[in-house]
Amino acid sequence: MTMDTKNGDVRTKGRAIGLAAVRGLALALISLPGAVLCFCLSLVSIALIPIGVGLVTTPYVLAGVRVFADWRRVLAAEWGGVRIPPAYRPLPEGATPWARTFGMLSDPATWRDLLWLPVDMTAGFVTALLPAVLLVYPLEGFAIAAGLWRVFPDGYWYGFVPVTGQVSALGAAALGLALLGCAYFLTPRLLGVHFRLTRAVLSNQGELAERVRVLTETRRDAVDTSAAELRRIERDLHDGAQARLVAVGMDLGTIEALLDKDPDQARKLIAQARASSVEALSELRELVRGIHPPVLAERGLGDAVRALALRLPVATEVSVDLPGRAEAPVESAAYFAVSEVLTNAVKHSGADRIWVDLHRADGMLRATVTDNGKGGAVIEAGSGLAGVERRLGTFDGVLAVSSPAGGPTMVTMEIPCA
Repeated sequence: MTMDTKNGDVRTKGRAIGLAAVRGLALALISLPGAVLCFCLSLVSIALIPIGVGLVTTPYVLAGVRVFADWRRVLAAEWGGVRIPPAYRPLPEGATPWARTFGMLSDPATWRDLLWLPVDMTAGFVTALLPAVLLVYPLEGFAIAAGLWRVFPDGYWYGFVPVTGQVSALGAAALGLALLGCAYFLTPRLLGVHFRLTRAVLSNQGELAERVRVLTETRRDAVDTSAAELRRIERDLHDGAQARLVAVGMDLGTIEALLDKDPDQARKLIAQARASSVEALSELRELVRGIHPPVLAERGLGDAVRALALRLPVATEVSVDLPGRAEAPVESAAYFAVSEVLTNAVKHSGADRIWVDLHRADGMLRATVTDNGKGGAVIEAGSGLAGVERRLGTFDGVLAVSSPAGGPTMVTMEIPCA
């Protein structure tokens, strides 16, 4: 190993130590008052439930606790590489304050949050502060050895070293040097300990049971969606192509009877039958495209979305970065999810431009649809976005919507993809 390589490694290590110390100090200073405030407000609000006040305040307080916990989940993933997935149960739309309060209190994830708050303000605070302490506290030992001990004529304790003169001051410097060595080896690891402690309390201990519950719900949604799709296909066949083909058959029977008696009328009916057959064929093609577009099967998701964009009345730009093809069910789910979102954007957003981005990252197929419309899109029961969320949920996918009033609207969909 060359000298330049060694110096580069030392600098990299030094930056990692300094960054861990700064992050730990920021966590300690911000998380302690945040955890104390959330814990106290939660206790007071829950205690006020019997007199009715807590029924109104508890949902808002617990929602704030969830925001605080989710923020720490984000920091754990970004700063420590520790993933802590949330597992909150959804609340019914339009629930009364009573239902919202007891719905949140019956969620095990809520009690994990409340248990985590006192842990975070004690052990979490210490593990977050230690990286900064190990890096800064040795400086005091060096300052004492350099002569600061003379400011304290009655003696001074540095750690467990009583400083009364220059010799004991050098002992303080030796202790500071030892602490600095500990900081070199332990500082990033201590920050990791903080995040793993957070995960140990916030993570779902009944993860398997929660997973079974989620799979049961998504399976039920998938069955309901498939049944509704079959009914739609049956209705379209009965009211569309089937009716036209029956009419063609009747016209052919009439033509057969009129060929000798009224050739002119027979020719008119032949033209009518031909037009009906063309319309029936067109309807069958549209129906097949609605079930599984041929371009999706033949050329993949990127070209299928491009073909979909060409049929829209709004200018749509499609960007695709997919190194290969996903499994057919995943491609189909992503295609119809993007199609539904684009349909909503055209119908309701008032946008004059739409952007679609398809790419694969971190084992996820990610599709983002952005429009410059009026905004205000929400996921609510009975909406197209709720249907998209159910469709993605069958594949463990997620849907996120950012749509402030006045726009723009960004809808992001992610599906696990091998």
